[in-house]
Amino acid sequence: MFTTVAVILVVVIVAILAYAAMQPNSFRIERSTSIKAAPDKVYALIEDFHRWNLWSPWEKLDPALSRSFSGNEHGVGAVYAWEGNRKVGKGRMEIKEASPPGRLVIQLDFFQPFEAHNTAEFILTPRGDSTDVTWAMHGASPFMVKVMGIAFSMDKMVGKDFEKGLAAMKAQAEGA
Repeated sequence: MFTTVAVILVVVIVAILAYAAMQPNSFRIERSTSIKAAPDKVYALIEDFHRWNLWSPWEKLDPALSRSFSGNEHGVGAVYAWEGNRKVGKGRMEIKEASPPGRLVIQLDFFQPFEAHNTAEFILTPRGDSTDVTWAMHGASPFMVKVMGIAFSMDKMVGKDFEKGLAAMKAQAEGA
């Protein structure tokens, strides 16, 4: 009996690991919204890390969040580092590309609670008196991320935060 259970358990574990190994080597999470504001008004909320506290969903998860800003004030070369509780962890963002008011690319490095190096991208497209905003994050999917992805959907977990952030960005841009 014990041998049968052990064999079944090994087969299940091998099957899970094989399934994980066949998953894509990269990921992309993306959400979009339409904001009734000019692209330059929306872009100003994104390219200045000092203004992220107005809309970023992670800024509210730790009232004692430690922030530091360096490099340029905004745009390419602007750097924002943070350290907080286990919900926000520790990380750093740096704006690598900026094409006002249409596109912004950020190198996003997480150090805690796990290490990851991803790219965040904002695309702003004018539509009449509104701006369509797409917020995306993409990067590599190491094997352990693939294994965790079997039980936890990163798209659902991070995607809901993107949705909250875009809703807050919309409220800021439309309300001011």
